[in-house]
Amino acid sequence: MTTRRKKIYEGKAKILYEGPEPGTLIQYFKDDATAFNDQKKAILEGKGVINNRISEYVMIKLNSIGVQNHLIRRLNLREQLIREVEIIPLEVVCRNVAAGSLSQRFGLPEGQALPRSVIEFYLKDDKLNNPMVAEEHITAFNWASTQEIDDMMALTLRVNDFLTGLFAGVGITLVDFKVEFGRLYENDFARVILADEISPDSCRLWDTQTNEKLDKDRFRRDMGDVIEGYTEVARRLGIMKEMPTVIQGGLH
Repeated sequence: MTTRRKKIYEGKAKILYEGPEPGTLIQYFKDDATAFNDQKKAILEGKGVINNRISEYVMIKLNSIGVQNHLIRRLNLREQLIREVEIIPLEVVCRNVAAGSLSQRFGLPEGQALPRSVIEFYLKDDKLNNPMVAEEHITAFNWASTQEIDDMMALTLRVNDFLTGLFAGVGITLVDFKVEFGRLYENDFARVILADEISPDSCRLWDTQTNEKLDKDRFRRDMGDVIEGYTEVARRLGIMKEMPTVIQGGLH
């Protein structure tokens, strides 16, 4: 089916195709893994299937608590039907525990709990290495309005509160995560809603007891067993039983 559809956009981990109705798209999850702005690449068999399922699970849960997002429904192992939105060119990162670039920038030991959740904005531009930007830049360059910034921050904090509890309930610490937002147009009015995905590709997830990493850092840091880490997250969330057996045989 995917070959006959018109491709709208291809990113590092997903492809967007024209949807069956106006205002819809089909989001396809690839097995490609990338890190360090595409400098490191690999194909991880089954990653797209797991991320599709985890993201669907999380988006449905968020919708049920009033965090509107682009998911309409999952179509199959690798595809979702989503609402077409105008993506705001920002990555919004919420941090609860020091890790990654935050540790490097401020000399914080990885794993140190932050006094409060910190929200950062990055410009979505791989050529520029996705630089961090301030609200001043966002409004000056018209990437988003002041109201949209407020909306994105409020929604990100709601997502953080919900996901922190969801993962804590299955013995996982939500260290940090990245989300993206889009404008959903209804007549002349545009509303900011959650878009993209929420998966181990976009979250740092550590086992609460051992601090074992169950996320993309396994790939970034050559720790191995990347798919096993992602699969463990799905298993703990209780969605592994619905996973296809093809994944079980595809672990490398």
